[in-house]
Amino acid sequence: MKKEVITTAKTIEEAVALAVQELGAPDADKIEYTVLEEPKKGLFGIGATNAKISASYTVGGELNALEFIKTVLKDMNITADVEMTDGENGEKRITVSGESAAILIGHHGDTLDSLQYLANLAANKRVDGKKEPYVKITVDVEGYRAKREETLRALARRMAAKVQKYKKSVMLEPMNPYERRIIHSEIQNIEGVSTNSIGSENNRKIVIFLETEEN
Repeated sequence: MKKEVITTAKTIEEAVALAVQELGAPDADKIEYTVLEEPKKGLFGIGATNAKISASYTVGGELNALEFIKTVLKDMNITADVEMTDGENGEKRITVSGESAAILIGHHGDTLDSLQYLANLAANKRVDGKKEPYVKITVDVEGYRAKREETLRALARRMAAKVQKYKKSVMLEPMNPYERRIIHSEIQNIEGVSTNSIGSENNRKIVIFLETEEN
């Protein structure tokens, strides 16, 4: 997304600095500008004119996602702090903190996952017909994802113990790909049991089963 402003100041440098501030750019090197009017000192201060520039700044995809989340909060009248940090492998994490923000989580994170999906669409939409480098966005509310991960890992261990005790497979409720990966990962650390996924993508379930020894 390209943002544009026109600024005036006593000097071109001051006009550029003002444009950087108004555009929210990190520094002057990140913006493009055109001088519309050169500054004039005038005679004895009479007839002096300010410098005038037209400046633009192309906002990165992750900032589009951040603005999207902030807009959602504003439209829902939710008061919360929003912070974006760097994750692994170039991923960007947007964290929402505030008691009233819990409504964004939904049942087992369904609402949060939908919000994250839309944030990724906002981050990776084409700008002026051009496709920018892909950026992955993870959205979290009140530390929900870490809590949910621990819940799922505990579930995996508990169900694995059940499979080992009763020698029968166990099928879990449908989960999204992210949650299924957590279950698969935890079961890999438990000897004697394994996992498999069955069903269609929107209703995919994990089966935990007892491994048979090969003779």
